[in-house]
Amino acid sequence: MTSPAESTSTAPISEGFVDTIDLTGKIAFVAGGTSGINLGIAEDFARAGARVAVMSRSPDKVDATVARLRQLGAEAIGASADVRDYTAVEAVLAAAHAHFGDIDVLISGAAGNFPAAALGLSPNGFKSVVDIDLMGSFNVARAAYQFLRKPGASIISISAPQAVLPSTTQAHVCAAKAGVDMLTKVLALEWGPAGIRVNGVIPGAIDGTEGMSRLAPTEQDRALITDSVPLRRLGTPRDVANVVRFLASPLASYVSGVILAADGGWSLGGAATTISAIGQPLLDAVGGP
Repeated sequence: MTSPAESTSTAPISEGFVDTIDLTGKIAFVAGGTSGINLGIAEDFARAGARVAVMSRSPDKVDATVARLRQLGAEAIGASADVRDYTAVEAVLAAAHAHFGDIDVLISGAAGNFPAAALGLSPNGFKSVVDIDLMGSFNVARAAYQFLRKPGASIISISAPQAVLPSTTQAHVCAAKAGVDMLTKVLALEWGPAGIRVNGVIPGAIDGTEGMSRLAPTEQDRALITDSVPLRRLGTPRDVANVVRFLASPLASYVSGVILAADGGWSLGGAATTISAIGQPLLDAVGGP
């Protein structure tokens, strides 16, 4: 028998699993669903049989994603809007509702981040991240309420380890994503009586995403992060999508107000230490305390 210490495999165990959660006929709306983790979620929902609407700021990315989802066999539509613009977000949601009907699953994946020491961060830079991450999450959820299936809808917000772990050079996203987690819990309280479940997912270090490229621009940084994850591998968008699909499914019908980490154990301690270590040169550059 091989002991944990002797195991050298870093492949995701989920690669060999057969999908068992069917979302055929469900209507899913994925805000930010044209890149990274959110694109992986949209693709996963398409494979599971859902009809999918995506929204992001880039019309080109929207068109490419819709084409990709249709290649996967899904009925898919999309439109561009900035999550900071409530009126534009509401219009896209209204169009999706007119096309598909009541929305069963709403993924709120607004995200913006860049490493910056607090003393090197302008008020506008701080506000930009808060506006995208927190205000954007509120705008998507608030505008969607009228179009959600009641009872039965599921809202899932995509958070980040910084929501619960203070990390240097991440003051803006720590504040914004902590707000997203608290917004998630408050909406679970307020909208629960309407039969709407509201949960959040904290992804870990996910390979192949823009966020990972910003956090770990060098191979040395990637190795540092990988070594700090208890499972000793970076995650994939599919790893997060599997958790999101569970939360969206009837298997989680009595789960609401939960923030669930899909991070290989990274948030148990390694995340904050590693992010802070990578950001130390930025702190040194501003000559802070």
